[in-house]
Amino acid sequence: MSQNTTPPRTSPQPTKDGGWAAGGTVFGGVLMAVVGILDIFQGIAAIAEDDVYARVGDYVFKFDLTSWGWIHLCLGIVVTIAGFGILKGAEWGRIAGIALASLNIVAQFLFLPYQPWWALFSMAVSIFVIWALATDHSYGKNTGV
Repeated sequence: MSQNTTPPRTSPQPTKDGGWAAGGTVFGGVLMAVVGILDIFQGIAAIAEDDVYARVGDYVFKFDLTSWGWIHLCLGIVVTIAGFGILKGAEWGRIAGIALASLNIVAQFLFLPYQPWWALFSMAVSIFVIWALATDHSYGKNTGV
């Protein structure tokens, strides 16, 4: 009769294989897919109706709202695809995820006067995604990539 001397874990603990980072990567992929879909809707709203967003006075990076709509639509499609690539464990998804999350931070910063709360939230999500993808060193090892 053998006794188990290891006490059971009562709370999640980070492991040597990067368990938290791997979980963060999956969560980052989900966040990228969701933010990409929401960017698609944001772009469609700006393309369809110019008065959906507040007009900005003299802003240095002022674009026509239809232009912003196309920017968000295209960026949203690509971010969504990269999010699904991350969830599949593809290495191109990780690289594209870091690059697109960085690009999304810049785009949301420029869009800040039109939708300040959403832009700040989206920038924070993108920072988390960059952290999750950059710190998970076991990425793709368990998925056969």
